[in-house]
Amino acid sequence: MRENRLRTLWRNDQAAVNGWLAIPNSFSAEVMAHQGWDTLTIDLQHGVIDYAALVPMLQAISTTPTVPIVRVPWLEPGILMKSLDAGAYGVICPMVNTREDAQKLVAWTSYAPRGTRSFGPIRALLYGGADYPAHANDTIVRFAMIETAQALDNLDAILSVEGLDAIYIGPSDLSLALGCRPVFDDVDPPVAQAIDHILARAKAHGIQAGVHNGIAEGALARIAKGFRFVTIGSDARLMAAGSQQVLAKMRTAPGPAAGAGY
Repeated sequence: MRENRLRTLWRNDQAAVNGWLAIPNSFSAEVMAHQGWDTLTIDLQHGVIDYAALVPMLQAISTTPTVPIVRVPWLEPGILMKSLDAGAYGVICPMVNTREDAQKLVAWTSYAPRGTRSFGPIRALLYGGADYPAHANDTIVRFAMIETAQALDNLDAILSVEGLDAIYIGPSDLSLALGCRPVFDDVDPPVAQAIDHILARAKAHGIQAGVHNGIAEGALARIAKGFRFVTIGSDARLMAAGSQQVLAKMRTAPGPAAGAGY
């Protein structure tokens, strides 16, 4: 079966640098994958990507060594199974708030006898290889998102679920849950304390920890703390930021003003 390079990085205690895909287009996914991201996450929860767009995006990523991950819309068995059948090598599941939620996530993404995933890896066989059914349980990566006060209360119970590989912190939702500003990097003190607590408990349970960031400096600081999966920006944000940089130079250049009329 094809290697899951995310697991290889973690075995070597290296952090994966993750990109985020919000544009429902296979060419933009292919361009992003060819830039050298360790992993790319296709976001089905927020934004405008649906399953019909997901499949060609996964096909585009597979032209590179980048590991394809899908953030599903919710804890629901159908979309988890379909994302894996399409060739995702990892799934990020939002709003995992209890031990029971985490157990469902593991069960729905694992073949029997470990779980209840239905068999039908129609594209996963092409991506992963003919022996995919024998190795899928131990190859794919399962992230539970920790982003609510309820999840914080149940943190150790969630982290103790066998088969859960990693947790992923959404700082904005976690901030809202704690009555703070919804930001990625410069979080308010109660959120910073909660993030440190989640990381410490994940380490204690032998679970990998990931987190969403807005800027590279924030991601580097969190790697130094022990996070081993850091997201930096999305295709849409990077495109906007690049455009803004170019236009800022054009608008402030000496000489005739460069305006919308060109």
